[in-house]
Amino acid sequence: MLKIWGRTTSINVQKVLWCCVELNLGFDRVDAGGKFGVNTTPEYLAMNPNGLVPTIQDDGFILWESHAIVRYLSRKHGRGTLWPDDEKACADADRWMEWYSTTLWNNLRPVFWNLVRVEPDKRDMKLVEESRRKMADNLKMVESGLAGRPYLAGAAFTMGDIPMGVALHRWFLLPIERPGYPRLAAYYDRIKQRPGFAQHCAAPLS
Repeated sequence: MLKIWGRTTSINVQKVLWCCVELNLGFDRVDAGGKFGVNTTPEYLAMNPNGLVPTIQDDGFILWESHAIVRYLSRKHGRGTLWPDDEKACADADRWMEWYSTTLWNNLRPVFWNLVRVEPDKRDMKLVEESRRKMADNLKMVESGLAGRPYLAGAAFTMGDIPMGVALHRWFLLPIERPGYPRLAAYYDRIKQRPGFAQHCAAPLS
């Protein structure tokens, strides 16, 4: 059975858990990272020298990096669903996953970290506001990208919607000013109806 190391409050672990529900995959999960430790042990570092979560083991195959894991599981178990048969739709989904990593997360992380995990008197509110503005500009691209389609890669939910879904959960729950993006709000409403999101990603921010 698939084994996953990672704490459930990690945004990166949540992507993998949600993916597993979409694919109807059973798994065993081990709490790791944060208050649970484990990720600094020699045994864990032998699997993942970064010392981060998640890490998976699938029939003896070890893999880390959340998007690599989502792609691997989608390609192996979700051809025609999370991994679209149409090559262009598949590339479109993959493009949004890359964009999340290279652009969106860089601006979301400082906002989330300061407002959720840093004590109020130690928060860098200048950085929060700068990052919030940048993320608002980033999401204008998503608003445009959703024109005429319910999901990022077209008519169907794909692997590309998983990173965006967990990011938007934070965007809409954080106590910040947000521009009115109606397509984005409707998209987030659709995302919230996914059982895997509801089960693993919809908790209050922590």
